[in-house]
Amino acid sequence: MTVIDKVAWLEIRNGKILSTRSRGRHKYYFPGGKREAGESDWDALSREIREELSVDLREDSLKLVGVFQAQADHHPEGVQVKMTCYEATFRGILKPANEIEEVVWLSYHDRDKVSPVDQVIFDWLKERKLLG
Repeated sequence: MTVIDKVAWLEIRNGKILSTRSRGRHKYYFPGGKREAGESDWDALSREIREELSVDLREDSLKLVGVFQAQADHHPEGVQVKMTCYEATFRGILKPANEIEEVVWLSYHDRDKVSPVDQVIFDWLKERKLLG
């Protein structure tokens, strides 16, 4: 089995979670991405968020939420994505940058609009009454 290793930032406000859509895609994904060679979770996450959303995460606020795994979207059956998710406060104004075309706040009712691993996280957040 092939596993794609990613990090993601979970930002929840008023029962909704921040999500992004890349150019040419129909599904929404949590902001984040893959590590470059030698990067720590913090290095990868802070770089990806700066590149995608033009804000800076605060390292002193970084908190592990959990690790989730599911079928990778747009990959052959059996290719999994493992997503290590963090919360953190940020500085700046959220705005789409680079490949990100849209930034949205989604509720649990939008679960069908996200990737399989994000659906697993949606369920986990709903069980904990963090997502409306």
